[in-house]
Amino acid sequence: MIEFTEEQIALRDMTRDFIAREVRPHAAEWDRQACVPDALVRKAGELGLFGVTMPSDYGGAGADFLAYVLVTEEIAYGDAGIANMINATNSYGFKLRDYGTREQKQTFLAPVARGETLGCMLLTEPQAGSDAASIKTRAVKQGDCYVINGTKTFVTNGAASGYACVIAVTDPDAGKRGISAFLIRTDKPGYRVLRHEAKLGHRTNQTCQVLLDDLEVPADDMLGEPGQGLRIALSGLDSGRVAVAAQAIGVSRAAFNAALAYAQEREAFGKPIFEHQAVAFNLAEMATQIEVARAMCHRAARLKQAGGRCIKESSIAKLFASQMAEKVCSAAIQVHGGAGFLNDYPVEKYYRDARVFQIYDGTNEVQKILISRELVLGN
Repeated sequence: MIEFTEEQIALRDMTRDFIAREVRPHAAEWDRQACVPDALVRKAGELGLFGVTMPSDYGGAGADFLAYVLVTEEIAYGDAGIANMINATNSYGFKLRDYGTREQKQTFLAPVARGETLGCMLLTEPQAGSDAASIKTRAVKQGDCYVINGTKTFVTNGAASGYACVIAVTDPDAGKRGISAFLIRTDKPGYRVLRHEAKLGHRTNQTCQVLLDDLEVPADDMLGEPGQGLRIALSGLDSGRVAVAAQAIGVSRAAFNAALAYAQEREAFGKPIFEHQAVAFNLAEMATQIEVARAMCHRAARLKQAGGRCIKESSIAKLFASQMAEKVCSAAIQVHGGAGFLNDYPVEKYYRDARVFQIYDGTNEVQKILISRELVLGN
């Protein structure tokens, strides 16, 4: 059986080569500086990484979902923050691809898919995380426009993006059916970045708090129909969770390879520490955990690609891979001993980057709720 198509392999290998040349040699320094050069973003855009599954008519690569997952793992192998930046932009693109009109796709999707700018989602609020239906941001109709007011937090690419999708309440009396989605240009008056968050990991991407202050949006820039906002916001969550699993696998693979190389070079008691059974067995466990997580991730990706129901499988992949990542990255530090606690070695960064995989795109507690529901339904 052929596991991957020629196109999937080509995209994976192209990304792997790009990451080896352009990212890995600089990842530690960019992490310390908490930034990524604009030139790197442009190069990633030229390769089509911001629109992997977007239609070629709108500047995307036109690849399938499994190819996107393979690409995601390779990017995360180089740097988790950059992977998150790219995945957040692709997630924005998913909404446009699935719900946008032809005109909206041409205006709001094509420049992002071509890598000319980034895209972002404005959903989470200070009081509304996992409970997305409790958002307070309001969009009030005034003539041919909506005026939006509210505060959004944990916005990946919040300052660097040229375009964004905002989820806001349009009918406060309609509950979940009173939430709508809007496409906005971030250079318009009323879009203001309040702060850049200082983070434990993923320091190479922006995580911002954004104030929407009387932001005027043409009614034609509503994405989908009135009241579809929550559906749009939550659509593709299974895709996002598989992508998070792929990120976790990429970071874990980097930590494992660093630990394996160190174990073959570092000597103790007259021989490389890899020849000590305790270390060798630790590495064997790490390798096994990574392979199991990858199998789960790819199974969920194939189900998603085939159009099948994959709520349980995507949640299982995200749950297992994110937990696995923390364990593997911790084990990599242990292999390094005291050196692993120093930022002279990359494993402390991998450990910091891995922790958030259990939180974003639905906490692991939420994943357990979803899995248990699917079990009751017999799925």
